[in-house]
Amino acid sequence: MSTDKNRGPDKVVLGTYRSHAAAQRAVDVLASQKFPVEHVTIVGTGLRFKEIVLGRLTLGRVLIGGAVTGGWIGLLVGLVLLIVSPWAAWSMISAIALGIVFGIIWAAVARVMYRRSFAAVPGIIADRYDVLVDAEFAEEARRVLVDALAAPADRSS
Repeated sequence: MSTDKNRGPDKVVLGTYRSHAAAQRAVDVLASQKFPVEHVTIVGTGLRFKEIVLGRLTLGRVLIGGAVTGGWIGLLVGLVLLIVSPWAAWSMISAIALGIVFGIIWAAVARVMYRRSFAAVPGIIADRYDVLVDAEFAEEARRVLVDALAAPADRSS
């Protein structure tokens, strides 16, 4: 039984996995077998920052993105205005137009201040993922996982 101070004195390591998806699959197996998964925790250790670069961020792409975002916000404001005053349909059109203009201006200012020439998605990844379970449910969880893993082998023979 493992009682690391980060894991808590009442948690036991059920399994260690190289990917978060694999740890989630183990919890999915427990859930599908009606195990009380509210007693399970997935803990990532050895955390690293990862940034996936999506592509170049040109001024044109930034302005188009600002126009689209501004247009959506303008549409939302326009719909609210249309609900409040349905006799003034022009308010929706003007709200969309103003949203596009302000979106372009805001995107241009952000581009000048940000000075980054690529788009990226940041993320945190771990070296390994431990599936922990409350100590009083550890044996039942192990049995459920072993039975679930043995079941496909029994069917093929």
